[in-house]
Amino acid sequence: MSSPIEPRIPLPSGRGVVNSPFSSERLLFTPATPQADAIPLIFAFPNEYSVGITSLGYQVVWATLAARSDLEVARLFTDVHESLPSEPELLGFSMSWELDYVNILGLLESLDIPIWSRERSDHPIVFGGGPVLTANPEPYADFFDVFLLGDGEILLDAFINAYQEVRHADRQTQLKHLAQVPGIYVPSLYEVTYKSPNGAIAEIKPIDSSIPAQVQKQTYRGNTLSASTVVTEKAAWENIFMVEVVRSCPEMCRFCLASYLTLPFRVADVEASLIPAIEQGLKFTDRLGLLGASVTQHPEFESLLDHLNQPQFDQVRLSLSSVRTNTVTEKLTQTLVKHDARSITIAVESGSDRVRQIVNKKLTSDEIVQAAINAKAGGLSALKLYGMVGIPGEESGDLDQTVAMMRSLKKAVPGLKLTLGCSTFVPKSHTPFQWFGVNPQSEKRLQFLQKQLRSQGIDFRPESYNWSVIQALLSRGDRRLSKFLELVRNYGDSLGSYRRAFKELKGQLPDMNDYVFDRWELDRVLPWSHLQGAIPQTTLEKHLASSLAIAA
Repeated sequence: MSSPIEPRIPLPSGRGVVNSPFSSERLLFTPATPQADAIPLIFAFPNEYSVGITSLGYQVVWATLAARSDLEVARLFTDVHESLPSEPELLGFSMSWELDYVNILGLLESLDIPIWSRERSDHPIVFGGGPVLTANPEPYADFFDVFLLGDGEILLDAFINAYQEVRHADRQTQLKHLAQVPGIYVPSLYEVTYKSPNGAIAEIKPIDSSIPAQVQKQTYRGNTLSASTVVTEKAAWENIFMVEVVRSCPEMCRFCLASYLTLPFRVADVEASLIPAIEQGLKFTDRLGLLGASVTQHPEFESLLDHLNQPQFDQVRLSLSSVRTNTVTEKLTQTLVKHDARSITIAVESGSDRVRQIVNKKLTSDEIVQAAINAKAGGLSALKLYGMVGIPGEESGDLDQTVAMMRSLKKAVPGLKLTLGCSTFVPKSHTPFQWFGVNPQSEKRLQFLQKQLRSQGIDFRPESYNWSVIQALLSRGDRRLSKFLELVRNYGDSLGSYRRAFKELKGQLPDMNDYVFDRWELDRVLPWSHLQGAIPQTTLEKHLASSLAIAA
């Protein structure tokens, strides 16, 4: 085994150190004892420990890797780490937020690993996965050797097994071999050409015929979904045990990455999977989180509620990640109140029936009001709603209807605290709205809603328009942004840094308008055209056409 070292990272502690967060962990799995020739692997989360350990995806991937005796796994966060190997062969990152790329670059440098994949030789293979990188890895393509596109249940073992087969080969042989595994994308093996230095993409093709022309996202189709592998008081959600109730969402709102990228909709088997996982987790804690993009649409959700309403679970604190509006029943809210919940969150997108139809949100105004009535009747003290401005086809009158909706809710449920959180529409890859840009009127629309609603005593919480613009840049960006992102990081990672980097690289990449605001033609070569999501482009175009017909 490789000997541990301390990297040039200002991280104060590791496992076994007094006051280390690792000492507070209660594991729900048994890590394997690494064999003598185990592969030294560092698995990193590019944020603080409390944030990373609260990510169910990070927990599950770490446990999957640590359960293999042919791996010696050490965890790394921005503020703490376990004892790290001196010569790691693999370095993995789980990326959940676009702007965490800054921390990835910092961690690479602190480990004396070049940030550019082209400059690595006898360095570890740097791989990445998670929702950001599966959606569109291209802005980060020059920083990574390998991307794992899709579900870890399929990809992780396939990746490690393939690496074992070429462990002692030269780097290029390793990368070409890994590229043969379905769902594994090696960006350096694909050549991107442009119509001009600052123009659109002309073509994306593999460097030779041995490399697959298309990389297909891998989808796990089982009915045993993820559950926490560790419980700790040091998590952002203290001592929570999380269990995945559903994966994806059947509603297919036209802007929604969480639905389109992760299709098909899958549910955990209640008797064989969910209940055993929950009962095991509750041996370690009394806090339970039910996760999924649309938890209450599990076909046996009522049965799960009945199970949790048994007397032995009276002390359990229960929280739900998301609730479909027309599934907010009095029984559901009573159950939540019984288990120490005070509020519930629903996504309504808009107060306008027309806008909801444009995005395929199968929800009526009456159902929104009824959800609020049921929330109050069940004993909840607050209702949080999520909305959005700048949706393609939205008009000023639609904003008036959002204001009217909130006023009608306030009248229908006096005493129930109402909060409307509101974001700006950001186009996401692999969705029907990927061809639209951000509406530049969105900032004024947020300001309009704020003025109208706060004067009515309604809590309005807009997300930052400027950071939504940056999110759109990264969402639709190509690999020319890798150099751009390095400059932004060097300039201080502020909003001004993005403007400064565009100015410095003028003529070397498209301008901000092209990436963020422009509507793209359907025949445009997209940065992710060689990466196949769950739905073919022809279907996305049909869904787009149906929305445009409503908006017309």
